Amino acid sequence: MENQVRLPRTTPEALGVSSSAIIGFLDAVREQQVELHSFMLLRRGQVAAEGWWAPYRPEYPHMLFSLSKSFTSTAIGLAEAEGLLSVNDPVIGFFPNEVPNTVSDNLAAMEIRHLLMMGTGHAADVTGSVQKDDNWVKGFLREPVEYAPGTHFAYNSAATYMLAAILQQVTGQPLLAYLKQRLFAPLGLSEGTWETCPRGIAAGGWGLNLTTEDIAKFGQLYLQRGEWEGEQILPAAWVEKATSFQISNDDGRANDWTQGYGYQFWRSRHGAYRGDGAFGQYCIVMPEQEAVLAVTSGVADMQAVLDIVWDKLLPALSGSSLEPEAAVQAELAGRLKDLRIDPSQAEPSSPNEAKLEGRIYHLEANELGLGTIALRFTDQGAELVIGSDRFGDQAIRLGRGRWESSRVRIESVLQGAEQRVEGSFTWKDSETLRIEMMHVQTPFTYAFECRLDGEALELQFSANVAWEPGKVLKMTGHAAAIA
Repeated sequence: MENQVRLPRTTPEALGVSSSAIIGFLDAVREQQVELHSFMLLRRGQVAAEGWWAPYRPEYPHMLFSLSKSFTSTAIGLAEAEGLLSVNDPVIGFFPNEVPNTVSDNLAAMEIRHLLMMGTGHAADVTGSVQKDDNWVKGFLREPVEYAPGTHFAYNSAATYMLAAILQQVTGQPLLAYLKQRLFAPLGLSEGTWETCPRGIAAGGWGLNLTTEDIAKFGQLYLQRGEWEGEQILPAAWVEKATSFQISNDDGRANDWTQGYGYQFWRSRHGAYRGDGAFGQYCIVMPEQEAVLAVTSGVADMQAVLDIVWDKLLPALSGSSLEPEAAVQAELAGRLKDLRIDPSQAEPSSPNEAKLEGRIYHLEANELGLGTIALRFTDQGAELVIGSDRFGDQAIRLGRGRWESSRVRIESVLQGAEQRVEGSFTWKDSETLRIEMMHVQTPFTYAFECRLDGEALELQFSANVAWEPGKVLKMTGHAAAIA
């Protein structure tokens, strides 16, 4: 956006944080092989430390997944302040044309606040079922509501979608457009994009894409109880309500997902609260420490990230200004500058490159919807050309053991929007080519391992993180004539 502004920067010690504690945080991330993509630590409204693991960069928006929910909640708070709705309004009242012929007592009792607290009364997440209908609102309203609303916690992204649909119904604006004037412009956030349902309503519970600094500013707004540069952007009463305990989600496990739930915010241990999204997208607000931590990542174990934060950073957020230690500050600056995720490194080349060169392999039917694959090698790297019915041929540059940048359209990410991909390849052995494609606006790095079997090409496709962890797809391609 035109008024996008940066948060003020200073040294960790000026904010009472030791540089050595941040180094300890980085050490733990590396030693535990936790794949962070970025972090930004704020204290008292200023950036104490920040870092991006190259090839991730500060200006790249990142998929937020369910961290989007906290922004949707904020829109509801703004709309309530404008008198457009009340959290006590019945959900069915907004959609007279979509309600089922028979409305159960539990559905009739469901209010906006129940959507916000994930207490709709559904026994489990109904999102998958709702998405089978092009009209997601109608799909949601026909789902059985097994419990009295407000009595049973079930994390349910479709509930957040309904908030987005209600917001659009009462404002006449899509969720993102509504927030841009009231939230994005005052905070100076980046442009942002939000995925939509088939009818053009924001997904609400997922689909927002923002930068790390945008996440940090959002957390700072909440830390400041809705005030920004002397203006009350969001009512303080809403901030209090949204981030406080609204419903129990205790399932017997002692972790950060069992501390209670607010209005699309998780209660955390240590008096903190957070918005978070799949594979490690975080906006952690620590009121007692006057601190905010924004994190993007590609991790399967999200608790591992929080454990490192509580172990390494939280104890360092208790003091006033500290005496700077020049050597430690210099070490931290060097460490932050050198953060990176390296591609796999094995053999730089193989005689089998000549056998693959220029051949087009037609793939058997596969879950990814890929039709063809071809490789063209140079001394510096290679070009991978992937063909699909939807997007035609997509060319991805691959470096030899180093990242090369391309812009492509891929079906499975960001609803086919063009995005930046960093590609690399190495030979695990003379027979096995490993290709890695890092989608640097997402948590995902995809890998192909390719082996020749006569005229056929055997491929295994995997991802660093996925909804089905550890899943490997196997495909076979059959060679056509040399291209």
